[in-house]
Amino acid sequence: MADERIRAAVASDVPAVKAVTDAAYHRYIERIGLVPVPMRADHAANVAAGRVFVTGEPVVGLIVLEEHDDHLFLDSIAVHPDAHGTGVGRRLLRFVDTRARELGLPEVRLYTNAMMWENQKIYPKYGYEVIERRVDGPYDRIHYRKRLD
Repeated sequence: MADERIRAAVASDVPAVKAVTDAAYHRYIERIGLVPVPMRADHAANVAAGRVFVTGEPVVGLIVLEEHDDHLFLDSIAVHPDAHGTGVGRRLLRFVDTRARELGLPEVRLYTNAMMWENQKIYPKYGYEVIERRVDGPYDRIHYRKRLD
């Protein structure tokens, strides 16, 4: 990929943020029987709030982050299927760690739907540990955290 920078998304990125998110999560609709939450997000509001970071030109990957007093929450990570296996996800996850450290936060938290079993293999490889499994409304979620040094 020619452009490996990760940058804050701007308003003109909103259509790409929606397109990449939809492409990344669409395959899960049938499996979980619901539209995944990231597909229903208000992408324009998230971009305006400075919560979205993108990579690629055109955009092929993104993360949505939410700062809390004691952790950084990785609300969503999306990599376009055409970019799978190119290191985009790995770079985005490293960026999350860097961002948390820059903000002085000691850990990163996230959750994934229990039916997205691929993620349950990926996150532990990057230092995330399961802290609980909880049903939130119609979603069966596995919650993770990564303590930073």
